[in-house]
Amino acid sequence: MFDFLDSGQYDLLGAFWVTAKLALYSAIGSLIWGTALVGMRVSPVPAMRAFGTAYVNLVRNTPLTVVLVACSFALNQTLGITLGGGSFEDIGFRLAVLGLSAYTGTFVCEALRSGINTVPPGQAEAARALGLNFTQVLTLVVFPQAFRAVVTPLANVLIALTKNTTVASAISAAEAAVLMKEMVENEADALFAVFAVFAFGFILLTLPTGLLLGWAAKRLAVKR
Repeated sequence: MFDFLDSGQYDLLGAFWVTAKLALYSAIGSLIWGTALVGMRVSPVPAMRAFGTAYVNLVRNTPLTVVLVACSFALNQTLGITLGGGSFEDIGFRLAVLGLSAYTGTFVCEALRSGINTVPPGQAEAARALGLNFTQVLTLVVFPQAFRAVVTPLANVLIALTKNTTVASAISAAEAAVLMKEMVENEADALFAVFAVFAFGFILLTLPTGLLLGWAAKRLAVKR
């Protein structure tokens, strides 16, 4: 049933390595962008609040496939932006990281905003009374506590991100879903085995993340 694994025709490890890198780089990008977005959403500047709110509501409710295809067509094919050049697969990979970060950052933003709501308002008021500006209050007082409160929701977002990397096949990023499609076409007599292999591969990618961040959530939980 699993004879296709021994043929050497398919680079399973290579495909899942691309998926792992795509998930890792997109996770870093979405955490950075999501943190910036939540800063805008709670900013005292009306224009920044309006931009953050509009961006989150628009992108979060847009299908990920549309976001990725828009990145490919608008940035690469229309504007000629390659984000560093290289082969077609490299360009697709970088555009996929950009699209996934832009999309997942909205969910990171909302998770962090819920964490900010758990911080007692008196702490921010006391920090302002000491002379700290908005950025200092946010980075030194609010964010450290907010991140501790939302480790579990962030873990769910990052696990969903790992599974969402399969959508990157829409713009020819050579990750696991592309190989699975090829194997489904070539190994029609072993479809169950193909699906089982890829399901097991994604379990290996997501389960350690869930266990590690679940442990971190318990360690970092704020005692109230």
